[in-house]
Amino acid sequence: MRLFHISEEPDITQFVPRVPDREDFDKTQGLVWALSEPCLPNFLTPRDCPRVAYYATEKTAKEDISAFFSSLSRHCVAIEHRWYKKMAETHLYLYEFDSSNFRLQDQCAGYYVSTQTETPVSKIKMDNLFEELFARGVEVKLLNDLWFLSDKVKQSTLNWSLCRMRNAKPRL
Repeated sequence: MRLFHISEEPDITQFVPRVPDREDFDKTQGLVWALSEPCLPNFLTPRDCPRVAYYATEKTAKEDISAFFSSLSRHCVAIEHRWYKKMAETHLYLYEFDSSNFRLQDQCAGYYVSTQTETPVSKIKMDNLFEELFARGVEVKLLNDLWFLSDKVKQSTLNWSLCRMRNAKPRL
């Protein structure tokens, strides 16, 4: 299994465990976060970019595939129009880890965590995030409003991830 961390920072040599900000996590233990390869597309955007990401699994209803995908792709990342330019200009760095110290934290989101300081085994610079998504067969949607899509995808049989929605434009 390959695990990764995506960052806008170009020179990270070690990932030191940090206490999670989220209220639903244990505040007594620091974590290093990593992503599984299938869920990487959900994070191939600028860090603060609000997004709705979703993908089909063997449990996804045919009706949801028809309703949520406009191509043969079975993975989608939707962002707001206003983030297009920032996304086109952002460079990301894909750090790969040795997966030995990581344990699964969330299957659907592809999150793995380690309680140890981790040193990346490789780093790749990504200059064109749209091309990176397209190369992975991901459908990209540019929307004026993410809230309608987020409400609908939460009611579907798709696996989904809502990221940085606090930065989304207010509901229409």
